[in-house]
Amino acid sequence: MDQTLPASVDVLLTGMGPVGATAANLLGRLGLRTLVIDKETGIFMAPRAIVLDNEALRILQMAGLEEGAFATRAIAEVQMRSPLFGDYARANTSGQIDGHPQLVTFHQPELERVLRERLARHACVQTALGAELVDFTQDEQGVRATVRQADGALATVQSRFLVGADGASSFVRRHLGLGFEGKTFTQDWLVVDVRDPPVPLDRIEFSCDPSRPSPHMPAPGNRQRWEFMLHPGETRERMEHPDMIRALLAPWCDARDCVIERTAVYRFHARLVDRFSRGRVFLAGDAAHITPPFVGQGLVAGLRDVANLCWKLAWVAQGRAPLSMLDSYDAERRPHARAIINMARQMGALVMPRNRATALLVHGLMNLLHRFPLTRPVFEELKFKPSNRFRRGLFQRGRGGARLARGAPLPQGWLREAIGAPALPSDERLAGALSLVGFGCDPAARLDPSLLAAWRAAGGQTVALRHRGQAGLAAGALEDMSDTLVPGAAPVGWVAAVRPDCVVLHDGPLAGVDAMVRETLALLGRTAPAAAPLAHALTG
Repeated sequence: MDQTLPASVDVLLTGMGPVGATAANLLGRLGLRTLVIDKETGIFMAPRAIVLDNEALRILQMAGLEEGAFATRAIAEVQMRSPLFGDYARANTSGQIDGHPQLVTFHQPELERVLRERLARHACVQTALGAELVDFTQDEQGVRATVRQADGALATVQSRFLVGADGASSFVRRHLGLGFEGKTFTQDWLVVDVRDPPVPLDRIEFSCDPSRPSPHMPAPGNRQRWEFMLHPGETRERMEHPDMIRALLAPWCDARDCVIERTAVYRFHARLVDRFSRGRVFLAGDAAHITPPFVGQGLVAGLRDVANLCWKLAWVAQGRAPLSMLDSYDAERRPHARAIINMARQMGALVMPRNRATALLVHGLMNLLHRFPLTRPVFEELKFKPSNRFRRGLFQRGRGGARLARGAPLPQGWLREAIGAPALPSDERLAGALSLVGFGCDPAARLDPSLLAAWRAAGGQTVALRHRGQAGLAAGALEDMSDTLVPGAAPVGWVAAVRPDCVVLHDGPLAGVDAMVRETLALLGRTAPAAAPLAHALTG
């Protein structure tokens, strides 16, 4: 890792945790000259994130991590257990969404190691460990940053954009003067990571005992994690003592029969920044929001941030879109981050009731609701989880009339080019590019030639999808082997404009593709050729 810092870059990224390292890979795949700095020289090994959902795995796929790049363990069930009502609620997390398991556990240090190793594939990305951002100013042209290097020397770096993925105590956020409002939970929690426990575990369990709530979950590498709520007056020193650890683990296993890998006491927070950006400076991950861990969405939210932001930075830096496009980052991400935080706080109230009376009321109500077919899916099928669909932002408002939702991700299916060819995830063709996707049709064949040229000049591609066995489309049409896209997402004869982060920009019937492309180009700040006069259109 070359410590001679470049004088200028497209993006200066501070913070190389999993969110920052994912952002660096995304920016590298998009071809942006990027400098990543982190004041630490190694990977932080204390217990932190342990859960990822299908959305997070899909984003890591976009960042270049193929299936198996790091170890995961699929979780088929989340069980809620009460001393008063027994197993009173469950969530079914088996199966897959968009080609990925709904819920997995993982080992964060391994994920960070893999993400850092993958940066070597991108010549446009440079890293500097032991380097710290100490000052920055910005103007209409960019950001001028002062970086203290590992040897203590100061260097000046000019960047078009600055991204702060520098954690909950973010220097970038504090230097911008942005508020970070929210709630700090009064309880501290002890996290214990154990390797080689004698009793296996195949699901996540929440022991919702008001005397001491304790989530318990398996992880790759024959690991298990316990989290124990501290009582008032219990200190970090007392709780991390080996005798206390042994006593806490006793209901499950003898601590002498396994390896205590790590212990740490944390105080959980729920906070959200006033704005995700100011000028040419952007916040991502814990620098922008902190989510209580009760639903495993903290790291996932940070990955959603950088998937949303990085392609927009690339488009603006490469002159393909106006600077104003970047306003959509805050508009799209902050409302969803707030919804996730609120959901985690509500789940926390279920996990850590303050007393037996509250536990009797809350757990009794959940136990009752879980018995009725109408209300059971709210928890069992995770219907309480806020959908990652934007209310406002960079997409055409309204509905096209198909099953697609504008401002929401396009489902991922499995495509093949020809009989006998291997099927690949559809994001391998769509992610990172602006796409005009035809469902059972070829949009390029119907689109006005001048509009097709304008679309391609904007960096757009056209993709024709055919359902399994469909004939009649031009060579190059991709066959949907999973029915996820055709006809699952849209009927034959439908077209959608899809962003590089696989979010639907616009959609409609093939007959209206010209108007749809004009409106999409306008959304992206591009000028479309004038429509042909009606008389010419009728006779041409």
